[in-house]
Amino acid sequence: MEEAIVLYTIPAMGHLKPILELGKLILTHQPSLSIHIIIISASQTTTVSISSYISQVATTIPSIKVHHLPSTNHETKIFEVIRLSNSLLHQTLLSISKSYSINALIIDFFCVASLSVVAQLNIPAYFFYSACAGSLALTLYLPVIHQNNTTFKDRSAFLDVPGLPPIKLSDLPKPVLDRSGDVYESFLDVAVGLPKSSGIIINTFEFLESREVKAILDGLGLPKGNAISPIYCVGPLIETMNLTDGGHEIEYLTWLESQPSQSVIFLCFGSLGRFEKKQLREIAIGLERSGQRFLWVVRNPPSNNQILALSTEPEPDLDSLLPKGFVDRTRERGLVVKSWATQVAVLNHSSVGGFVTHCGWNSVLEAVCAGVPMVAWPLYAEQKINIELLVEEMKIALPIIGSENGFVTALEVEERVCELMGSEAGNAVREKANDMKNAAKAAVGEGGSSRGALSRFIEAWKKLLNF
Repeated sequence: MEEAIVLYTIPAMGHLKPILELGKLILTHQPSLSIHIIIISASQTTTVSISSYISQVATTIPSIKVHHLPSTNHETKIFEVIRLSNSLLHQTLLSISKSYSINALIIDFFCVASLSVVAQLNIPAYFFYSACAGSLALTLYLPVIHQNNTTFKDRSAFLDVPGLPPIKLSDLPKPVLDRSGDVYESFLDVAVGLPKSSGIIINTFEFLESREVKAILDGLGLPKGNAISPIYCVGPLIETMNLTDGGHEIEYLTWLESQPSQSVIFLCFGSLGRFEKKQLREIAIGLERSGQRFLWVVRNPPSNNQILALSTEPEPDLDSLLPKGFVDRTRERGLVVKSWATQVAVLNHSSVGGFVTHCGWNSVLEAVCAGVPMVAWPLYAEQKINIELLVEEMKIALPIIGSENGFVTALEVEERVCELMGSEAGNAVREKANDMKNAAKAAVGEGGSSRGALSRFIEAWKKLLNF
């Protein structure tokens, strides 16, 4: 019977892309395997772009087979969707096992509720942690935080998490601060479930987060008496498939060809991040005043005051969103792209010398692999934790400083862009970013730490199955 590895994830680009890259990486080391991707279908998060991406992967790589769990028809939070899908997951795994011998199930950390299903079927279960090791250290420490803090009223207080710089309480992801919410309990479940798995695969490499990885391996953040599962840092896992966006790619990549080396700053805020009209105008004013060359991806403002974009939508009307005449006045040194750009291709272009990013971990790793320094502008999830690591630990980014409500002025945009592109501080960050690029390449190369971690992971599941 043909052998298979099953990967189970949620329909969000930040989770889907790296776990698919993990599947592709496993195939390069074990080409005889079949990779099965099981994806939760949740109507409030599934988009046309995600469906298109999945179809392209499945078509391009026949060894990767995609299974969609039917929608639960519940407009609820993703953790609850996972729980409600357990019976469907059980049926799908049984169906796969009729034709394949399942060697292991690798689950996204959001899918912690599926551990009970895996236990019933006696399949080795591994977590895939798509965020950074620093975020994992914080997650593992959550039971200790829970025990030591009965309330989170003083949001200005700092947490002392092993392996991390001091973390302000207000910088924690919002669900973690609401102890009365169901999502808080689910994150506690994740923290408790991670060490109980057969192992944890992290999308990072040891040199990038050496302090954080060591703290995890030493078990410094775990409750007393608990032991950590084996850790496998196999990153950086970044998108390698060349996807196009309906012709716009030709326009902005051709424009980049006409720009001097490392002269352009790229502004892009992930597949979900977006700004109110007032903030978009401040960014435009700051870019215009900076005098710097720029490539800026602009999305429509959020509807109903939601910062995240969860569905397809019309292209933004730049004339109504940006200051009057902005596009024409900056035409000689700037280009505004509507909605989306092939980020990996842009970051690896020789004319790009800086990146203003929301600090999503996929975007961070893409910048690291391209050797592009960053201006860090966190928006949601664990991104405020990431900025501390990028600025204070890795020293590959400069921070955007916003007001208490998150609003960033045109002056701040102007100053940070100019600082990154033309100052001693910017040059120091650029040099460090180039060092990290070389370290990332070494990690996945022959004899590298990430390649070794993948080999250990493969040997581990074989040992569990008594191969």
